[in-house]
Amino acid sequence: MPPTISPRPRVVIVGCGFGGLEAARALYDAQVEITVVERTNHHLFQPLLYQVATAGLSAPAIAAPARHLFRKQANVTTLLGQVTRIDVQARQVLLEDGMSIGYDHLIVAAGATHSYFGRNEWAPFAPGLKTLDDAFEIRRRILLAFEQAEKEADPAARDAWLTFTVIGGGPTGVEMAGTLAEIAHYTLPGEFRRIDPASAKVLLIEGSSRVLQAMPQDLSQRAHEQLTKLGVEVRLDSRVTAIDAAGLEVMQTDSASGSGDSYRIASRCVIWAAGVAASPLGAQLAQATGAKVDRAGRVQVEPDLSVPGHPEISVVGDLAAAQSYLAGHEPRAVPGVSPGAKQMGRAAAANILRRLAGQPTLPFRYRDYGNLATIGRNAAVVDLVSPLGHFKFSGYFAWLFWLFAHIYFLIGFRNRIVVLLDWGGAYWSKQRYARVVTDIGAPPRKPGA
Repeated sequence: MPPTISPRPRVVIVGCGFGGLEAARALYDAQVEITVVERTNHHLFQPLLYQVATAGLSAPAIAAPARHLFRKQANVTTLLGQVTRIDVQARQVLLEDGMSIGYDHLIVAAGATHSYFGRNEWAPFAPGLKTLDDAFEIRRRILLAFEQAEKEADPAARDAWLTFTVIGGGPTGVEMAGTLAEIAHYTLPGEFRRIDPASAKVLLIEGSSRVLQAMPQDLSQRAHEQLTKLGVEVRLDSRVTAIDAAGLEVMQTDSASGSGDSYRIASRCVIWAAGVAASPLGAQLAQATGAKVDRAGRVQVEPDLSVPGHPEISVVGDLAAAQSYLAGHEPRAVPGVSPGAKQMGRAAAANILRRLAGQPTLPFRYRDYGNLATIGRNAAVVDLVSPLGHFKFSGYFAWLFWLFAHIYFLIGFRNRIVVLLDWGGAYWSKQRYARVVTDIGAPPRKPGA
C-alpha cells in the first residue's frame, strides 16, 4: 500500500546528536509529523567518547539506539541514511540511496568532522575522535602499540612505539593525554615481561601558549600542572608541520624572540585533537541558499537560527555559526559545546511552533553554564556559572563534580548505572576492562571512513 500523506506539517531533522535530539523532544506534543534522519543508528554522548577510545567504557555505555529514544514519541519516524543534498527549491532532503524526503520545516544538525587545516594527508597517521568507529580505531592503535613494543628488540624502535603524541590542548586533547598517562602508569604495569609500560612517554602538543584556551588563565595553568603531575609532557607554542607513519615534525616557537626551531618526534601512535570542521552538508546548503559560511564551514544563520532567505530551514549545533542575543548584552558567538547544541535544538523547535501559530520568531539566547574538563585520576578543572555566582575550582572536588555532571547528562537510566559501576570499579582496581581489539593485522583506518 502507498504511504499515507499526513495533513500535518512535516518537520525533518537531519542528525540525532545533541541538537537534533533536543529539537525532536521539544516537539513531543506538537501536531507535526517529524522525520529524524541519522547516518548511524544511535545517539552518541560525545563528551565521554575518549573513554571508549582509552578502554575505560564500552560503546553501549555512551550510546543509545535512536529508535529506542523515540519509541514513545508517536509523531517521530526514524530513518537510517546519509543525507547528500538538500533541494531547497523542491523542499526535499535527498539521501545517498536515492530516497527523497519532503519537508515543510527543516532542522539541520549534521554536526562536525575533523579538520587537518588543509593537510588531509595526515589523517591516516593521526586519527581524530568524533564517532564510535574513530574511538575503536584509536583504542586499537593504543593497545597494539604496547604489544608491538613488547616484541621489539631495537631500543629506538621500542621507544617510538612507547611514545604517544596527542595534538591539540583543548578538552579532548587534555582528557586523552591524561588518560593515556593513567593507562601507562596504573593499568598496564605487571602485564608485560619485556617492557615497563610506565616508561611510556605521553606528549601533548599545543600550538598556543596554554592548554584549555576557553578557560580562565588560572584554571588553564592548574590543568597544565595536573597533567605534568600525571606524567604528561606538555609542549606549548609548538606547531605540527608534518606527520607520517613513523612520527611527526614540530616547529617550536620562542614567544619572546619569535624565532622557531624544528625537530622530529619518533612516535608510532599519534592522536589528532587540534581542530574541527563543519559537516560538508553545510557547504552544500550554503551553496543552495546563498548563505555564507565561516572558515570552519559553519553556516552563518539569522538571530532565530534560520538560514537567510529561508525561514523554513534552521541550522543548529556545530554546523551553525550562531550568535547569542541575551538582553542587555552584545551579541556573541555561541561556543561549539553540547549545551549550546541542546539549547539551539530547543530554540529551533520553539520557533517552528511560533511560525505555525502565526507568531514572530525569537532570537536565540545562549545560557553559558561554564566549562569543565577532567585531567585524570582525581584531577579536573571546573569553571561554573550558576545563579549563585561564578565558581572556579580544580583537583579532587572538581573531578567529582565532572564525574557526576556527566553521569547526570547521559542518555538513559541504564547508561548512568553502567557508567557509574564501571567508573567505580576502575577507580578502586585501576583497571580498564574494555581492552578488546579486533582486526589486529588490518591496516590503519582513515578517520571518518
